[in-house]
Amino acid sequence: MLVMEFFKGISILKTLSLKQILLFFVYVILIFFVKWVLLLVLRKWMKSDLAKNRVLPTIEAILNWATFYGTILLFLFYFSNESWLFSAIYEKDGVEVSLVLIIVAIMIITFTSRLVKAFNAHIMPFIYEKFDVDIGLSFTINRLIYYVVMFIALLISFQTVGLDMRAFAVVLSTLGIGIGFGLRNVAANFVSGIIILFERPMEVGETVEIEEKVGQISKINLRSTIITHKGGRLVVPNQYFIEQIINSRSGEQLTAEVHVSVPFGTDSHKVETLLYEAVELVNVPSSPTIRFIAFRQSALEFSVQLPFQDGADKDEIESKLRHAIANIFTKNKIELASCTEIIHTLKNS
Repeated sequence: MLVMEFFKGISILKTLSLKQILLFFVYVILIFFVKWVLLLVLRKWMKSDLAKNRVLPTIEAILNWATFYGTILLFLFYFSNESWLFSAIYEKDGVEVSLVLIIVAIMIITFTSRLVKAFNAHIMPFIYEKFDVDIGLSFTINRLIYYVVMFIALLISFQTVGLDMRAFAVVLSTLGIGIGFGLRNVAANFVSGIIILFERPMEVGETVEIEEKVGQISKINLRSTIITHKGGRLVVPNQYFIEQIINSRSGEQLTAEVHVSVPFGTDSHKVETLLYEAVELVNVPSSPTIRFIAFRQSALEFSVQLPFQDGADKDEIESKLRHAIANIFTKNKIELASCTEIIHTLKNS
């Protein structure tokens, strides 16, 4: 019955002429065109890094707000003389719900979401800096503020369109019993996400090791946690962090290590000196450890260990170190053991 009344109310939109509809869309396109031109001018005008990284994103966010809500306000003013805009689409418990009320409810939710995100992004950092709040706790506070405010906004929006919250709660509880059996993992991840946000066994910015991949926690959602590493991103269910043993690498000094083998009879002291020169070319602000570690099948084996802080750069540092060693060895006419073995094998054959 409610669905029939809804479509009956929508049918009055047929009274609009094609000219009115086309003209409205022309105005909408004009609004988006003005926004695009302003952003284009601002990007060319702002040259400094401060303006590009701080000022421009703020202005772009404001323009997005103005475009979105300007389009909605244009719709309301453009069709303000139309009776269908204020006519009841359906009636529930004495509350006549019109298209205007539905639009207002949508605006409450979207505006609240944008406002809370802007508040957390531009106002809260000053508070965190003043009270010396670490990044993990600040992320938790921002999430709690967003969820609480959005829950209130949803309640207000539902009441605006005449939905009975008591009936809504009964429906959710009934569905929850049936769905809960099929979504146990989702529920477990959701609860685990709340535990992580409150108990904070790990925080945003912390370096962890997951399945032999070392990366940084970039975002903690209610269902999953995002870990960024050199190869991309890992989306890890929150339940994994509660049930598994996680190796935290935060504060730990990681080490890039490269092994080098040279033919037996090569001047070992000269090799060690050249390896130190190669490390200097990598430009990593730490002291290397270079050792002569073993004799292996007519070869001398050396180990180069270079400490660093960011686990995401390990592969890149080792690659740069190998390039530097190869260049220096080539200039000083020192061959690698594996290369000489191949040459001797070819000659013998």
